[in-house]
Amino acid sequence: MDLPPTIRFDTQGHIATMTIDRPDAMNALTPEMLTGLDAAFEEFNSDDGLWVAILTGAGDKSFCSGMDLKAAIPMLTEGDSLGYDDPTKRQFSDIFKPIICAVNGYCIAGGLEMLEGTDLRIAAEHATFGLGEVRWGIIPTGGTHIRLPRQIPWAVAMELLLTGKPIDAERAHSIGLINRVVPAAELTPSAQELAETICKNGPLAVRTAKEIAVRALGLESGFALERILGERVMQSADAKEGPQAFLEKRPPQFTGH
Repeated sequence: MDLPPTIRFDTQGHIATMTIDRPDAMNALTPEMLTGLDAAFEEFNSDDGLWVAILTGAGDKSFCSGMDLKAAIPMLTEGDSLGYDDPTKRQFSDIFKPIICAVNGYCIAGGLEMLEGTDLRIAAEHATFGLGEVRWGIIPTGGTHIRLPRQIPWAVAMELLLTGKPIDAERAHSIGLINRVVPAAELTPSAQELAETICKNGPLAVRTAKEIAVRALGLESGFALERILGERVMQSADAKEGPQAFLEKRPPQFTGH
């Protein structure tokens, strides 16, 4: 498995840990990193000796701040799916082994979309969750419109999607987006303890329980709809103006086209 240095894959017993390791850039993902992360999870998924995965970020400031806009936006506004060639699939949507997300700071944009594809979530007290895309004339296209309203109350999902304003870890816990809030020093041990607890159970039973739950949601048609309608936004003039304004640190001038 050939991974970029910014994606780490470590194993201990039946547990695999994937670490997004670009803390100097708030663990923002480049297309190369996204491909590497997918490869790491494919390796986890195909290894019968690995039963549970932990996904986290390096450092203490950010789990993942989403895609690196400089690299990703030109591709997205030209219709590139950033690796999701099948419109009915999204990140982790066909992985039925449990994934624990350990959130060590900012979990925003594509970072939050990744979290939505995981099963159990533990966050440090200073973690922040948000989807700020609409503030820059774009939308999250990693499955959020389909997953998030199924995971938290509708009104809260719409608040996150339509205002672009973030929420803190305590509110994320109160709405059921995450399982537990812990001091930063306890984040990794807590995730490890949870993984070890799951590993005491029958691995086939655990995988099957998750597969039934995920397949019963019927997410595929929603993912395809998001892709089709999302292109209307991502190929608009506003989708070019917003990220450019973000990079130039100025208010965007939207036209609605």
